[in-house]
Amino acid sequence: MQTDFEIQTAGPGLYEFTRIAARWVQACDDGLLTLMVRHTSASLLIQENADPDVQTDLIAWLERSIPPSNDPRMRYLRHTQEGPDDMPAHLKAAVLPVSLQIPVQRGLMRLGTWQGLYLVEHRTAPHHRKIAAHFAKD
Repeated sequence: MQTDFEIQTAGPGLYEFTRIAARWVQACDDGLLTLMVRHTSASLLIQENADPDVQTDLIAWLERSIPPSNDPRMRYLRHTQEGPDDMPAHLKAAVLPVSLQIPVQRGLMRLGTWQGLYLVEHRTAPHHRKIAAHFAKD
């Protein structure tokens, strides 16, 4: 069984889509949910969904670790035609996961108490992102 989840973003940040995925798998039995973001400048994470400071700190760490291409520390970058956020977005997607696997038991994702599913947007402009979802039965 396969589908796409569509997420509208408004710039860098973590966009939770746990409920969307949970609704889709509730008709499933036991198996494995595989998710893959269909873009090269965004990522996926399983991350804490209780304290929003975790999300803020993650984005701040990413921005500090991989600044825009117009930052003097990034002058070695060659792919700059699509704006100062583009190549850094590709770098961030290279260090964070772009696919996830979540066990499903009796139609419920086996996430921990404070875990949620997130699309991580790395570009500064709003984007319409697609996440491919595949459920495989045991």
